[in-house]
Parts: sequence; C-alpha cells; structure tokens
Amino acid sequence: MHRSARSRLALVCRAAALGAALAAGVAHGQSVVVVSSSGFAAQDVVPAVDFYRNLLGPLNPNVAGSFASGRREINWDGVPDALSAPNNLPADFFNVNSPRGVVFSTPGTGLQVSGNPASGAPPDFSNIDPAYSGFFAAFSAPRLFTSIGSNVVDVNFFVSGSSTPALTRGFGAVFSDVDLANTTSISFFDASNALLLTRFVPALDGDESFLFLGAVFSSAVVSRVRITNGNQILMPGNTQTDLVVMDDFIYGEPIAAVPEPESFTLLLAGLGVLAAVLRRRRSGDGRATDR
Repeated sequence: MHRSARSRLALVCRAAALGAALAAGVAHGQSVVVVSSSGFAAQDVVPAVDFYRNLLGPLNPNVAGSFASGRREINWDGVPDALSAPNNLPADFFNVNSPRGVVFSTPGTGLQVSGNPASGAPPDFSNIDPAYSGFFAAFSAPRLFTSIGSNVVDVNFFVSGSSTPALTRGFGAVFSDVDLANTTSISFFDASNALLLTRFVPALDGDESFLFLGAVFSSAVVSRVRITNGNQILMPGNTQTDLVVMDDFIYGEPIAAVPEPESFTLLLAGLGVLAAVLRRRRSGDGRATDR
C-alpha cells in the first residue's frame, strides 16, 4: 500500500511478472488450467489476460440467449454515470440492462462502479476516501468495481437475459493493489454448491499494481464464483493494508445446466412409476364400465 515499498520492489517484481504463471491440475474429476500474473503496469499482465481469453474462445456479443462456446467480458466502462459512484450498481445490471449472464451478490450493503473523471466524478473510489485515487489503477480505464460494506462478491451465472441457471467453463478477473499473499482469492462452486477449487491472487506490495487470476475447467461445471478481496473494507478513513478492488471480468459463455446422468435415471424411473399408476387407473376404469 505504501509508495516507498513500491519503489524498493518494483524492479524485482516487474522482472518476475513478465510471463504468465500456469498451473494444471485436477479438481473433482475436471482438468483445470490456472493462469496468473502481476505487475506495476497494465501491460505486464496483458500476456496472461490474452492467453486466458484464448483458452475460453472468441468474445460473444452482449445479447440475451446462449452461445455454444466462447466467452463474455465485463470491463465496467459502459455503466452509465447514474449507476456509478456514489450510486450503487444494480446486482442484475449485467443480466438485464446489458445481458451477459451474471448476477452479483454480496454480504455487504451494495456494489459500486467507480466514477468517470471525464464526467467530473472522483476516480478510483476516491468518493469513499480521497487517498484511494493513489492506491488503485484501472486495467481498462477509467472504471473499477467493488463491493460496499464487505470484501466479498459472489458471481452467479445464468443464461444471458434470463432466470435460467447456467454453468461456465471458467472465470478470471483483474485486480488492483493486492499487497498481501493468501488474502485475495477466487473460489469456484458447482451446481450443487460444492467447492471445486480455490486459488489465491498473486500479491505485489505497492500501490496501483495489476494482478490477474483465472481458471479454466475441462467442461462447464461452475455455477458460482466467490471473490474475496484482501482483508479490508473500503470505507472513509480506512487506508490499511490490504484494500483490493477489481477490474475486468472474463468468463466462459454461461450455458444452461444439463442434469447429471443420475438425474436422468431418477427422472426416467419417476416417469415409469407415473405411467404404471396411470395404466392401473385406466384398467380399473374399464372394469367398472363392464359391470
């Protein structure tokens, strides 16, 4: 969080962050690729972000409905001033106003997109505390995203523009100002709300840093992600480490959840029982008529 720390560490950290860190593993029977990167300039994490985009496929338009493959993105910059700081963002904005298949929630009091300085608004959440304009920087200028009253945000996936639950292959995000290791994380959950994977965002001590973390699964199994941002909550007067905000969200196309084979078996068994009951009733009706 302190600029003196940034000046001491910048050369070492930037040299270490030129490439994306890749990790492959297996979670709940799914192969997983994790991509992460960090740096003090937006360009430091661009290779990792672009690599992650390529893993998910081409960018789909912001329309209702579902595509068979590809990805969606949110960079916050199209949010109108009336729904930006100091006003809260509606949780379903990116499923209703600009359909991209996600609905947010938080244990806090709301969600906020930072103001646009071109419109005369305080940037980088300096509407909350003036010091924040020196702490955070936008990967895709000018806007950032945060929860209010909490450091936790849940991202729930739906078929874009609908209330139909959906699954995605992966989710990644750009963060600003992750100073401490093992505090900022993304957790991935399946349709039954079972935890699939948790990974921590790489830390880089210093202001206005850029961090990226994303994971891609071998198939669409993720119904929700939980993002934990640092260990502090943005509020007036709070300039303690570790305050973290978010920028671009990049995720696989949300597609309608397909029941597991066991679910199909149960469904077919239930239909068989129902058919047997109906046959008995019809048979009973016939005997009563013959009398």
